[in-house]
Parts: sequence; structure tokens; C-alpha cells
Amino acid sequence: QVQLVESGGGLVQAGDSLRLSCAASGRTFSTYAMGWFRQAPGKEREFVSAISGFGGTTYYADSVKGRFTISRENAKNTAYLQMNSLKPEDTAVYYCAAAARSTVQVRTTPDYWGQGTQVTVSS
Repeated sequence: QVQLVESGGGLVQAGDSLRLSCAASGRTFSTYAMGWFRQAPGKEREFVSAISGFGGTTYYADSVKGRFTISRENAKNTAYLQMNSLKPEDTAVYYCAAAARSTVQVRTTPDYWGQGTQVTVSS
């Protein structure tokens, strides 16, 4: 069982930056692919970014490519999402996810989810 706890959300202005963190429980963090998703009001949850167990492979949604960077520190059991040049349309609840098998799995059917952290970008 893996527990995920997100932090770092908040209210910012357009153009600002935020860094989200996802702290994971357990001793096998490096064996999990990690991902970030978001859900805006009235919309379905959507994929944002994913990273492989040792960080060698990353994926991004087109809407955030070039502005967001995913990373991880396996020694700290933590994944991050650095968000720069934020836009009002980035406003959503951001969720961390983990998958035991692969980045493909974390993008489609993660094994575990965090509780989410709110990001609000004002114009």
C-alpha cells in the first residue's frame, strides 16, 4: 500500500510559479512511476505529467509542455511538479498518482491517488 500526500498548492497570479510536492509512504518509491493529474471545476480529470521510477523518462500534456517540469527525489520519497508561467486555465485540483508497472500505467490506470491540492491562478 502506498499513501500519497500532495502539498504546495495555493492562489497565485497569472505568470507566477508554484512547486507541488507529492510525498509517498513506503520503501519502494523508486519502483513506482509517478504522475500528476488535474481536475478543473465541471471538467473531467486530465493527465498532466508522468515520470519513470528513476526519472529517465518524462511525459507532458501538450497544454503544459515547456511550462511544467516533473521531477523526483527517490531518497526523499517525493515527486515534484514545478509549474511556471501559470495561466488562469491551469486552475484545478492537482492530484498525484503512482503506478507499480510503468509510465503507461500511471498515465491511464494508476494504482494509487493522493487527496489533491488546489491551485488557483487569477488573471
